[in-house]
Amino acid sequence: MSLYGVMRTGVSGMNAQSNKLSTVSDNIANVNTTGYKRASTEFSSLILKSGSGNYDSGAVETTVRYAITDPGNLQFTTSTTDLAVQGNGFFVVQDANGSNFLTRAGAFVPDSTGNLVNMAGFQLMGYNIQNGAVPNTSANGFGNLQVINVNQMALQASASTKATVAANLDPSAAIVAAPATPAGPGNYTSKTSMVTYDNIGNPITLDVYAAKTAADTWDIEVYDPTGAMITTPGPATTFTFDVTAAGKGALAAASTKTMSLTVPSGTTSFPLTIDLSAMTQVASSFDFKATVDGNAPSAVEKVNIDSKGVVTAVLKNGTQLPSFQIALATVPSPDHLTPEVGNVYSTNLESGTVQVDVAGKSGLGTIQSGALEDSNVDLADELTSMIEAQRGFTANSKSFQTGADLLDVVVNLKR
Repeated sequence: MSLYGVMRTGVSGMNAQSNKLSTVSDNIANVNTTGYKRASTEFSSLILKSGSGNYDSGAVETTVRYAITDPGNLQFTTSTTDLAVQGNGFFVVQDANGSNFLTRAGAFVPDSTGNLVNMAGFQLMGYNIQNGAVPNTSANGFGNLQVINVNQMALQASASTKATVAANLDPSAAIVAAPATPAGPGNYTSKTSMVTYDNIGNPITLDVYAAKTAADTWDIEVYDPTGAMITTPGPATTFTFDVTAAGKGALAAASTKTMSLTVPSGTTSFPLTIDLSAMTQVASSFDFKATVDGNAPSAVEKVNIDSKGVVTAVLKNGTQLPSFQIALATVPSPDHLTPEVGNVYSTNLESGTVQVDVAGKSGLGTIQSGALEDSNVDLADELTSMIEAQRGFTANSKSFQTGADLLDVVVNLKR
């Protein structure tokens, strides 16, 4: 057995305990850091081959591990852009250089340009759904992702294209005369209005007239604000109802169920389809409810985010515009991700390839708006580990000191 070996083993032990103290101190420093994941130091022995009559002391090496899959508690806040992932997955964020990272730190706020950024300056990424469904996702990459910008949601106008109507026509209404234009301002059974929007967001109020022209038969016409009819009279605007036991007052199978209009607006016009397939004629008074798409330009009053990560702008005029859907990502081995500055993670060979989708799909969790994920550090455990590391360091220093004292004895033998 070498005295130098004893000393080297003691130094190895002190280095190992120092590494443990480093992770403990880092954990304590970040005990209140949103989304922080606890680091731990794992020890493993290095044993040297020894003969039967002597023992050569080895050493100890350390490996740092991160409890990334261990979730922290949720802390609820009053901001809808504070986000937490419940379950598997990470937010996809981007730095100023355009590089993508993963994080569980979801304290996002709009910056001066409207981009949602967290406290470390990383921008939240998602899919643009202003034109409808989520675009094709890249399962193993960050394709089609955009920075979520709340300013893009403001002051946007879109023309109405479809109105969905839930209406009931009174079967007890009297049959009206049938002139050349059965349903109109001078000849109708029931009247209502609905607001549509042109290409630049101007509201266009359309008047809807319904006239009962025969038993279970109605004529419906639509007029623009000038009083001009924008539907053509005839079979295209005649609706018949099936009042048999099978039909129960719904539209007859052969009846018209939609109306296609061209709505004039100044020097231009826009097409509008009215879906009346849910219209009925049952023993109740006239009722007409229309849901019309399109909107006038308006500033964003607030932003709502649902559990699927759909970012909806609520405008000051009450219109709600789904604009983005937040992307979530994961890897086959999250605990092997590489921690980077700013409480984010990058992928490596041990973690595996990134897999991107939206909340609730591909094994990913859901998104909780108005909440943040606390760090998963247990302060009591860290203080206990600190004491253990301190005692271990002291004991290893004693073995080093003992080896040094014995070496002094050997040196002094020749004196």
